[in-house]
Amino acid sequence: MDRPRSGLYRGAELVLAPLRKDLSLTHPETIEIAARYNGPPGSANGGYAAGVFAALIDGPAEVNLRAPPPLDKPIRVVSAAQGFEFFDGDTLVATSAPSGLLPPPPDAPTPDQALNGRSHFPPEEAHAFPSCFVCGPHRKVGDGLRLFTGPADGFDGVADVWVPAPEFAGDDGRVRPEILWAALDCPGAFAVGFGDNPMVLARIAGNLHALPAAGDRLVVAGWHHFHDGRKHGAGTAIYTGDGQLIAQSEQLWIELKKA
Repeated sequence: MDRPRSGLYRGAELVLAPLRKDLSLTHPETIEIAARYNGPPGSANGGYAAGVFAALIDGPAEVNLRAPPPLDKPIRVVSAAQGFEFFDGDTLVATSAPSGLLPPPPDAPTPDQALNGRSHFPPEEAHAFPSCFVCGPHRKVGDGLRLFTGPADGFDGVADVWVPAPEFAGDDGRVRPEILWAALDCPGAFAVGFGDNPMVLARIAGNLHALPAAGDRLVVAGWHHFHDGRKHGAGTAIYTGDGQLIAQSEQLWIELKKA
């Protein structure tokens, strides 16, 4: 689907401006992420921000996060050779570019396995970012996604059941793409040890295969790829209740330095 290339992007709303016909032009765009979509305190959830940045790419995209994406503040967008660059003042926040199709993920855990994962999610008092839009236990239904992906019996990773609230859908009743990117985020962190060592998203490549409807009963899962010092690789996916793949990602996480 062709996407407008300029304007003011506020969450799921795009205020149109004249379209750029040549993506090599550096005519700026401005993106603003509302404060409700936070991850760590004072910055955007990495997956949600990546989904907003990826919206300027047609098809599969990879987003590299270089600095915490600010909230309620214009982020300047500049077209680059392979995609776009996003700036907070003079600070490069992120880059986005087209990417290829990801390899098939593992078979989906069953809904029962996913619910078992939720029962093993770390306790609220141990959560480093309890107000995170995606995985924060302090968020209410319809305000946050409340994805509590814990180790699931019979599945080599973490999982939870997710029923998207109507607040996260567009006018067509389908879950907005940036919400799916957000839902793909935090399960990867918990798959590689976020509960013991807080970390932030550095890179995410995402493929969205379908947009589910609000109210659908979905399964969200994450698994580890590698551990290399403070760097951790993960994969995540969203499935229908009967195991059909909806969206998937591959991620790089950076463990925060201990004080």
